[in-house]
Amino acid sequence: MAVICELCNTQGGRVLWKDNLCRVVLVDDDGYPGYCRVIWNDHIKEMTELAAEGRRHFMDVVFAVEVCVRDVLAPEKINLASLGNVTPHLHWHVIPRFRSDPHFPNTIWGIKQRDEQCNITGPLVEQLCNRVAGLVLTAQR
Repeated sequence: MAVICELCNTQGGRVLWKDNLCRVVLVDDDGYPGYCRVIWNDHIKEMTELAAEGRRHFMDVVFAVEVCVRDVLAPEKINLASLGNVTPHLHWHVIPRFRSDPHFPNTIWGIKQRDEQCNITGPLVEQLCNRVAGLVLTAQR
């Protein structure tokens, strides 16, 4: 029986980097420029389904992406989240948070606080995309 899973059937966003275990994508969300997901390629639900080496690799990629986001976008805060209640496929959200984002200080899934958008520009997001590919690849050597 085929698995019906958004992250199995699509890339889940613009692919910035990938290896044989996981991929990093940029999420298309105007309210949250620089929002990335780190997605495990195989369909599993929980971190504990991975062997220790897989868990280390996955989190190394998550942390490398966080460093890229912090260095390039200088957000007020980074939110890291692994929920999977809606999409039960192992993935981590790496979300740069700015005081001007629509939900700050709530989670992005919480009550909206304002209608304005962040003032992070497209060129800065492109710089982040290039940096993610470079830093993650460097972390894998």
